[in-house]
Amino acid sequence: MSKTVRLTMAQALVRYLAAQKVDSDGGPQPLFAGMFAIFGHGNVAGLGEALASAEPPMPVYRAHNEQAMAHAAIAYAKAKGRRRMMACTTSIGPGATNMVTAAALAHVNRLPVLLLPGDTFASRRPDPVLQQVEDFGDPTVTANDVFRPVSRFWDRITRPEQLLTSLPQALSVLVDPAECGPAVLALPQDVQAEAWDYPVAFFEERVHVLRRPPPDRDAIAELAAILDAAERPLIVAGGGVHYAGAQDALAAFSRRNGIPVAETQAGKGALPWDHPFNVGAIGVTGASSANRAAADADVIIAIGTRLQDFTTASNTLFNREAKLASINTARLDTIKFGALAVQADAAVALEDLARLCRVPEVSADWQAANSAAITEWRKSVDAATAPARSGLPSDAQVLGAVNRVATEATTVVCAAGGLPGELHKLWRASGPGAYHVEYGYSCMGYEIAGGLGVKMAEPEREVVVLVGDGSYLMMNSEIATSVMLGFRLTIVVLDNRGFGCIERLQASCGGESFNNLLSAEPGAPDVDFVAHAASLGALARKVRNVEELADAVVEAREAERTSVIVIDTTHQAPTGAGGAWWDVPVAEVSTRQAVRDAYADYRKARDE
Repeated sequence: MSKTVRLTMAQALVRYLAAQKVDSDGGPQPLFAGMFAIFGHGNVAGLGEALASAEPPMPVYRAHNEQAMAHAAIAYAKAKGRRRMMACTTSIGPGATNMVTAAALAHVNRLPVLLLPGDTFASRRPDPVLQQVEDFGDPTVTANDVFRPVSRFWDRITRPEQLLTSLPQALSVLVDPAECGPAVLALPQDVQAEAWDYPVAFFEERVHVLRRPPPDRDAIAELAAILDAAERPLIVAGGGVHYAGAQDALAAFSRRNGIPVAETQAGKGALPWDHPFNVGAIGVTGASSANRAAADADVIIAIGTRLQDFTTASNTLFNREAKLASINTARLDTIKFGALAVQADAAVALEDLARLCRVPEVSADWQAANSAAITEWRKSVDAATAPARSGLPSDAQVLGAVNRVATEATTVVCAAGGLPGELHKLWRASGPGAYHVEYGYSCMGYEIAGGLGVKMAEPEREVVVLVGDGSYLMMNSEIATSVMLGFRLTIVVLDNRGFGCIERLQASCGGESFNNLLSAEPGAPDVDFVAHAASLGALARKVRNVEELADAVVEAREAERTSVIVIDTTHQAPTGAGGAWWDVPVAEVSTRQAVRDAYADYRKARDE
C-alpha cells in the first residue's frame, strides 16, 4: 500500500509546485521562481494558509494590481526564455477577472504563466456568495469561465484528488515549446480548504528537461535544397530564436551563408544591431533596409515568428514570387501563408541546415545592395534620434538620448502606443536580453509591471522602462511594488498629454482630433507625474530636455530605489516607418472630405 500524506488541496498544490525543477547549466533550479499573491475571501483561507506554512517554502510576492502582477510574471518568463516561470493567485470575482487581460497577453505571446484564481463554492451551500456571477441558465458557470478562450489549459478543481491529474496536465502545457501559454486552475474556495490523503510519491522532485523537437528529415532537406538554389535569401527572426537560445547559431549561419537577417519585435536583439548581416526591423514599424530586402528576396525563412500583420505589413510586404518557409515549434505558425512547414526548435533546425546546406550562390549584387541599405538606414537613425534644436522632443529623440547612455547590461522595456514602433526601428540593441517590448498584444499598462518582472528575472541588468503618459495613468501601481521588493527600475515617462499614437492614426484616417488628447479636453488635469511617482515611494524628477534626460538616466543607476524621470514630448513628428503598409479600414461613407480622401487612398493601397 502506497504511503499517503493528509493535506488540504491548497497545501498539496503548493507542495507539488515546489517540487518541480528545471534542468539548467548550473544544475536543477526551481521551475517556479515564486508566486504573486493578492489575497481576498476566495483564496486567503485556503491558498494563503498553504503558502504561509509551506515546507519547503515558496517565495511569495505581494503586488498592488492583479493584472499587473500577472504581467510581471509573464515578463519574468519571457526574460528567462520560457525556462522558468511564476504563478499568480487571486480572490474570486474582480480579483480573478482582473487577470484575464494578462492571460490573453500570455496566450498571444506564447508565454507560460500559471494563474490560480479563487472561485465560488463547489458545494454551492452558501450560493450566491460575495462577488459570485450567476448564470441564469447554467449554475456551473462562474466568472472564471471567461479565462477559457485565453488559456492553453483550463480546469476547475471541484475535488481535492483532481490535482493528481490536472496539475501534471497544466505543467505539461507550461513547459511545452509548441503548446506554451497560460494555464488556469480555478480553485473553489471550499475545496482549497478540504483535505485528502495524497500519495507521497506525487510530491517527489521532478526535473523537467525542456523539449527541443528536431525537424522532419524530409522537410529540412527540402528547405536546404531551396536555400541552396536561392540568390536573394532573407531570414526573418522572431521570438522563437530567443526562446530556443538560437542566437549564436543564427549569427553563425547568417555570416557563413551571407544571408541577411530581419527582426520582428519579439526577435529584436537576436543579432547585435551592428552585426554585418542585420538589416534591421521588419514590417510596419520596420527599417527601409529590412523591408526592401523582404520585397526583393526570392526565399524567405521565417524562424520563430507567428507572422502577424505588423511583420508582414498586412500580407503585402514579402515578394509574392518568393518561396516562404517557416521554422517554428507551433504547427499553427508553420503553415501560415502556404509556407513550407518545418516544425522544430529553432536552434536544432539551424544546426541541421548548417550541415545540409552548401554555401549558397548568394548574388553579389544582393549582398552589396543590403550592405548599402544598412549603411543608409543607420544614417537615418542617427538623424531621427539626434537631439532637438528647438521645441518639444519627439519620441525618437527621447529614446535616442536613452540609447546613447545605455550599456551592454541595459534592457529597455516597453509595450503599446507610438513608442514600440520607434523602438523597433531605431533602438540599437546590443544583443540578447537588451530589448523587451510586448507588441504581440500591444497592451497598455504592461510597461512598468513588465519592467518589474524583467528585473526580478535578471537583477544584474539595468532595466529602463519607457512609458507614455497614457499607459502610465492606466497602470502604475507596481512602482510601489518595485520599491517594496527592492527591485530598482529606471522609468522614463514621456508626457505628450494624451493618446498621441491613436491621435495620429485618427488623423491619417481623415478624422479630426477627437477624444484622444488631454490638452484638447476642457477641464482636463495637468497631471503632476513627479508628485505622483514620489507618493508611491520612487525618486522622481522632471527634466527639461534630452540632454538632462541622459544625465538623469545615468544618475539613476546609482540610486537606491526606483527612479521616475518625466519629460514633456510632442505627440506629432513620428519617424517615418520603412515604407510598409498597415491595413486599417477607413470609413467608406462620411460627410468629411478628409475621410473620403483617406478612403480613396485606402482603397488604392488595398487593391494594389
